[in-house]
Amino acid sequence: MSCLFNKFGSNWKPNHLLFKTCRPKSTVRDKFREIVQCGPDLSDFINETPITSENYSGKLRRAKGEEDRLRLPPWLKTKIPTGENFSKIKEQLRDLNLHTVCEEARCPNIGECWGGGKHGTATATIMLLGDTCTRGCRFCSVKTSRAPPPPDPNEPVNTAKAIASWGLDYIVLTSVDRDDLEDGGSAHFAETVVEIKQRNPNIMIECLVPDFRGSADNVKTIVDSGLDVFAHNIETVEKLTPFVRDRRANYRQTMSVLHKAKEFNPQLITKSSIMLGLGETDEQIEQTFKDLKESLVDCVTLGQYMQPTKRHLKVVEYVTPEKFKHWQEVGDKMGFLYTASGPLVRSSYKAGEFFIGNVLKKRKEVQESKISDTT
Repeated sequence: MSCLFNKFGSNWKPNHLLFKTCRPKSTVRDKFREIVQCGPDLSDFINETPITSENYSGKLRRAKGEEDRLRLPPWLKTKIPTGENFSKIKEQLRDLNLHTVCEEARCPNIGECWGGGKHGTATATIMLLGDTCTRGCRFCSVKTSRAPPPPDPNEPVNTAKAIASWGLDYIVLTSVDRDDLEDGGSAHFAETVVEIKQRNPNIMIECLVPDFRGSADNVKTIVDSGLDVFAHNIETVEKLTPFVRDRRANYRQTMSVLHKAKEFNPQLITKSSIMLGLGETDEQIEQTFKDLKESLVDCVTLGQYMQPTKRHLKVVEYVTPEKFKHWQEVGDKMGFLYTASGPLVRSSYKAGEFFIGNVLKKRKEVQESKISDTT
């Protein structure tokens, strides 16, 4: 989990060097296909000069039975978060009693995202339904309890107010698992989306949701709320799922949730994320890609698992930037709308939000053009 609120800014103009030259198309469908294929790809926004593993002599994988922790390679080291924008966002979140995955899950990108980063876009992850999860996945540092405090009834409105005051164009909402609630918190989630859209219908909303115990009704509640992107993370390969995720988080259940979302609204963009470095094999990753494709998922992100505390799963392997690049190419060849793959990429990496945001904007333009052509 990571970066969520993404601000593009109304005055942002794309660098013309990022776009490829393409022949003009005639039909509306061809125009949209051209937009996706000929626009900038995700690599244009992630790293201008990516770090490689060349000349690194450190150990990258633990041997079976070895207990020592691996040393952090240079491509995973990030700066201590500081700056005016970082402090401002933190203060505003506290004033409204809102929680973020950035802090709760100890995301390594918090300094870049909250501080604005090289693109000047301020991002943060709002975590709905409180800061305490009913599940205990072995990779996640979010607090857990069988009976967390009840959801804050003012949270949907407070979240919408925060987003409206920050003038955001694209936001992502996520949440803890709330198995203690009959609907898993889906109505609370949907209410937040509605509140945001009422204040600004042009804001694009991505919801990174729990599995709601596989409930089709709860998934439909989210899909019908008016969101633009439905995201739910597979987290790891099928074989490792029982050892990595809580026993209630089933691999096939996750695939089913993603498939149901697309069935309820075929126009909805769907998205999922995989952590690497837990001991998975190349064959298992490829199979996960295939399963996601069969579940009609549009976008996939891959990032490095990093042990949040000594109580959590140790890193089995630090995957090289070159290997992440390989998986991005595999995803592209398989036909995903985009594949974001890099050591510090998280489930809602801000470059990915930027890319999806532009796809959604262009899709809207194509639809408006189609209406105009028929009138």
